[in-house]
Amino acid sequence: MTAVTQRKIKPDEDGLRLDRWFARHFPHLTHGRLEKLLRTGQVRVDGARVKANHRIVGGATVRIPPLPAPTAEQEKKTAPTMTAKDRAFIEGLVLHRDSDVIVLNKPAGLAVQGGTNTERHIDGLLPGLVDKGAERPRLVHRLDRDTSGVLVIAANARAAASLALAFRGRDTQKIYWALTNGLPIPRAGKIDAALIKAVAEDGRERVRVAFEDEEEDVKAAVTLFETMDTATTMAWLALMPLTGRTHQLRAHCAAIGVPISGDGKYGVEPARSHGEIPNKMMLHARSLRIRHPKGHWLFVTAPLPPHMAKAWDLFGFDKDDTRELFQEELAPKRVREPRPSKDAKEDRRGKVHGTKRKGRR
Repeated sequence: MTAVTQRKIKPDEDGLRLDRWFARHFPHLTHGRLEKLLRTGQVRVDGARVKANHRIVGGATVRIPPLPAPTAEQEKKTAPTMTAKDRAFIEGLVLHRDSDVIVLNKPAGLAVQGGTNTERHIDGLLPGLVDKGAERPRLVHRLDRDTSGVLVIAANARAAASLALAFRGRDTQKIYWALTNGLPIPRAGKIDAALIKAVAEDGRERVRVAFEDEEEDVKAAVTLFETMDTATTMAWLALMPLTGRTHQLRAHCAAIGVPISGDGKYGVEPARSHGEIPNKMMLHARSLRIRHPKGHWLFVTAPLPPHMAKAWDLFGFDKDDTRELFQEELAPKRVREPRPSKDAKEDRRGKVHGTKRKGRR
């Protein structure tokens, strides 16, 4: 680009951050270079100086100064490489699709986003859901790599802003199914235990229940749970997170003494006592109820992945269970209980002695 140009913001880009708009249209432009152009006033919106996090409005005009052409290496990195096999794979995950929202049934073992040693992921496959040159779908929330189930994708920028607001405002109801090692006592309740990031002995980052006198980086975390069925020493739990913390359900289940089966990070050991149970994490985002960008409620359910369906068949659990859950628990105000004292000792199952915690009455 060798001359100053003026570009109009499309209606479906309303609400998008300016830096993300540039990343979409000029992927070879580094964030540092964009910041310099903004500081010097070379990039403006409707004639005014703005910052990188400025939310653009449909119909606004962006002033774009002369930009260097992308190098061959940059073009290679930003050019989407989508095979017919990948397109068929991502299309096969679709549970629901309309002009604003796409819902996928994410497989266990596939990361949602890229990272160290992660080349294949959901985010990289999203261009396979649209024709070449069409607006790229985008993520609005996450699931752990080994968690399967309902994953919401925004079909356009406006829908992304609306859906992100729904998730932030807790205008959603997410229900997960899990198979746990151990039976919870009582069978249903609320786990109100704040979480904090910590590094374990093996060097891997985890979260744990925060102690009473810890304040820095502590995040409130609340989970409702209900026992759907049991088989010997294992339980099928329905879990509803009222907050969205990293590894919340896995850490909370471990904290009340019933770690999720196959969870190598928070579980005591894999569920091998039953022999035929696959050694994979038994956690599935079963259903989601969310406010659609057009105003109505959208409800989507995802069938169990093969490894969990096998366990359900083994124990005779109902894979098509449609019970309405957590109706009474959602009505009263949620009261946060105090965190355990740092002097309290945790046993190998994660219980905190000397502290009464909801869900362990």
